[in-house]
Amino acid sequence: MKFALAGNPNSGKTTLFNALTGSTAHVGNWPGVTIDKRSGVYKKHAEKPEIIDLPGIYSLSPYSPEEIVSRNFLVDERPDAIINIVDATNLERNLYLTTQLLELDIPVVVALNMIDVLEKNNDEIDAAKLEKALGIPVVKISALKNMNTSALVDAAVKSAKANRKGNCVLSQSPLGGVISSVTELFKKAGVASPLFHAVKIIENDELELAAHPDISQKADELKKNMDTGIFEGDFEGLIADARYKRIAAEFSSVLKKAQRGAGLSKSDKIDKILTHKIWGIPIFLVIMLGVFHITFSEDFLFLGIFFKEGSFENAIFGTDAINSPGIIIFNLLDAFTSWIGESVAGALPEGVWYSSLINDGLLGGVFAVLSFIPQIMVLFLFLSILEDSGYMARVAFIMDRAFRRFGLSGKAFMPLVMCFGCGVPGVMATRTLENEQERRRTIFLMPFFSCGAKLPIWAAFAGAFAFKYSSLNAEFVVFSMYVLGIAVAIAASFLLKKTIIKGETPPFIMELPAYHTPQIKNTLIHLWEKLKHYVIRAGTIIAGATVVIWALSNLSFSFRMVEDSGDSMLGLISRFFNWIFIPLGFGMGENGWKFVVATLTGLIAKEVVVATMGIFSGMDGDAALEADMSEGDSPLAVMLLSVGGVLGGLDIAIPAMFAFMAFNLLSVPCMAAVAAARGEFRNGKWLFKAIAFWVATAYIVALAVFWIGTLFVISVWLGILVLLVLFGGIFAAARFKLIGKIKALFKK
Repeated sequence: MKFALAGNPNSGKTTLFNALTGSTAHVGNWPGVTIDKRSGVYKKHAEKPEIIDLPGIYSLSPYSPEEIVSRNFLVDERPDAIINIVDATNLERNLYLTTQLLELDIPVVVALNMIDVLEKNNDEIDAAKLEKALGIPVVKISALKNMNTSALVDAAVKSAKANRKGNCVLSQSPLGGVISSVTELFKKAGVASPLFHAVKIIENDELELAAHPDISQKADELKKNMDTGIFEGDFEGLIADARYKRIAAEFSSVLKKAQRGAGLSKSDKIDKILTHKIWGIPIFLVIMLGVFHITFSEDFLFLGIFFKEGSFENAIFGTDAINSPGIIIFNLLDAFTSWIGESVAGALPEGVWYSSLINDGLLGGVFAVLSFIPQIMVLFLFLSILEDSGYMARVAFIMDRAFRRFGLSGKAFMPLVMCFGCGVPGVMATRTLENEQERRRTIFLMPFFSCGAKLPIWAAFAGAFAFKYSSLNAEFVVFSMYVLGIAVAIAASFLLKKTIIKGETPPFIMELPAYHTPQIKNTLIHLWEKLKHYVIRAGTIIAGATVVIWALSNLSFSFRMVEDSGDSMLGLISRFFNWIFIPLGFGMGENGWKFVVATLTGLIAKEVVVATMGIFSGMDGDAALEADMSEGDSPLAVMLLSVGGVLGGLDIAIPAMFAFMAFNLLSVPCMAAVAAARGEFRNGKWLFKAIAFWVATAYIVALAVFWIGTLFVISVWLGILVLLVLFGGIFAAARFKLIGKIKALFKK
C-alpha cells in the first residue's frame, strides 16, 4: 500500500512523516525536478504501507513547483489513500485544501493535528460531526507527541480497501450545474477523477486547458450564461469564494473556542520582542553569536575570568578555562583520529611512497576534514532547533524589512538561509520565487551565505589563531564570516538591482507558525540528514581529491618523488598563478602558493580547502598525535599560522587570514552548486555573468579586508580613519547617484 501525506506548510506534516517512518525514511528527488521526495515505511502495521511526504501546499492549483509535484503525484500515481494533515488550530484555512482533495476518486483520511495545542487552549473540535459533514474518516492526533498515529494508519488502511468516488462541496452552489455537466464530459472521455478535472477546467487551470482543449471549449460554452457577479468572469476567484463560504457554513461550526480575554497569545507576546522593528535584527545576531559561542569557544560562558592561570589543564575539556561543548567533542574526535593515524603509521614501512600516500595524503586530508564534524554537528543542531521552534520563519520576516530596500524580499531570504546548510538546495529553493529578476539576484548572492562545507575553514583558522593571538576569540572569528557574508549580500543586491538585474521587489506574505518546543526525534533526524551529506562527501569526493592532490604535490612532471613540494607539479603550476593573489596577502610568504592551491582545489568542494592544507602540513598520524590543534602547534595549525608571512617587519598573518577566508567565502562555490545554478538560470550567459560576479566580488572584498586590516596592524586609529573615509565615500556615492555611472560602465 502507498499513502500520500498532503497538507499546508507548518501543519506538522513532516513531523508526522518522521513519527511514522523513523529510520526507514529516505530522501530522493521527484522525477524531472529537484524538489525533495521523502518516503518511508510504517512498520507497525501488518500491511507495512509506504508513506510519501508530499511538499507543503495550500492548494492543487499550479502556482508553484511544489503544488505541481503534489498534484501530478495524486492524479497520475493514484496512491491507495491520502492522509490529509489539518492544523486543528487553523481549521478553516486548512480545510480549503481538503475540499480539493475530496474531488479526487481516492480514499481520504483527515488527520486533525495539534489537537494537544487546541485542548491546551481549552478549545474543542467535534470530530464526529466533522467526519459526518466531510463524509470521510477524521482522526484526532498529535504528531509532535506521537498521539493516535497508529489509529490514523489503521483508518487509512481500512479506507484504502474500499473504493471511493470524489464529491464536491460546490455541488449545492450556483456552480453545481456547470460542474455536473463538465464532469460528464470527462467521464465520457474516460478520464480518472472526472470531478476534479471538471472543477479545474472551469477555474481555467492552465494545466487542464493544455491537456483537454476540446473539453475546455465546451466548458466555456456552458460558462457563458453564468452570472459571476462581483468576480466579473473570474471563475477561479468565484470557486475559491464558494469553497470558503461552504467551509464557514458547514464545517467551521465543529470548532468551539473557549472564552478568552482580549489579550495577546503567547506567540504574539514573544513576537513583540523577537520581531521588533528595531531590536529584531540585533536579537537575531546575538542569538547566532550565542550559537557560535557554544560551538567554537575555548572559554565557555567566559568562565575563565573566575579561574587563575594554571588552575587546571586538560587536553579535552580545557586549559585555564572550560571548553565549549563543540570544542570538547572536537577534541575527543581529534584524539580518536590521531590514534588511528598513529596505528596506521606504525603498521606501514618508513620511506616508501605508499606510506606517504596513505599517511600524508589520504588520512591527513580526510582526517583534517572529519575532525570538524563535531562542530558542524553542534552548529546544525542549534540551527535545527531554531528552525523547528518557528524562529527561523520570523528571521525571514524581520529580514524582509532590511532586504526590501536593497532589492530582495523576505521570501528570497528563505532560500539564502538554506544556503547556511548547503548551497545546492538553497539554489533549488529559488523556484518558489515568482519574480525572475529576484530569482537571479538570489542565486547571485548564494555563495555569500556560508554553507556547512566552508565551516571547517573558519573552524581551523579560528582554533589556530585564537591560541596564538589572545585578542581573537574563536567564536568571533567564525561569526565575522557569517556577518561579512550577509553584509556583502545586502550591498551586492543593491548593486545588482541598479545595474545588471533590474526589477522591483515583489511583496512578501508569510504565515508565521506558532512557537513550539522542538521534538528531539525530529531534530535528530534533520541533523542526521545534514551530516550524512557531509560524511558521504568526505568519504568519496574528498578522499579521491586528497589522493590526487597528494600526487600532484609530491611528484614532478617526470613522475619522480620530490623532497620539496615547491618543485612538484602543483608547486610549479601554482607559482604561475600566485602573483594574482599576492595583493590579497595570503599569496605572500614562503607558503603563499600553498594557500593559493587550497583556494583553487576548493572549487571542487569547499571541504577540500582544509584537506589540502592538511596534506601540505604533512599531518600524518604521529604528528597529529604529538600536538593538539587547539594548542596551536599541530602541523596543520603551524601551516595556517604561516599565512601572509611578514611584510616590512609587520606580522600580517591576521589580515591575511581574514582575506583568505573572505575570498573563499565569496568566490565561486563548489561544482555541485555551480551546476545547480546553471540548471536554474537555463542560460549559460547568466552563469558566466554569475561566475565573473563571484570572482570579482571575492577579489575586491578580500583586497579591502587585507589592506584595511594591515592598516589596523600599523595603527588602530589609522584603520578607523580609513574605514570612516570609506563609508563616507559610499554614502556620497548613494547621495549623488554615482551608481548611474557604474551602470553605464556595465553596459559598455
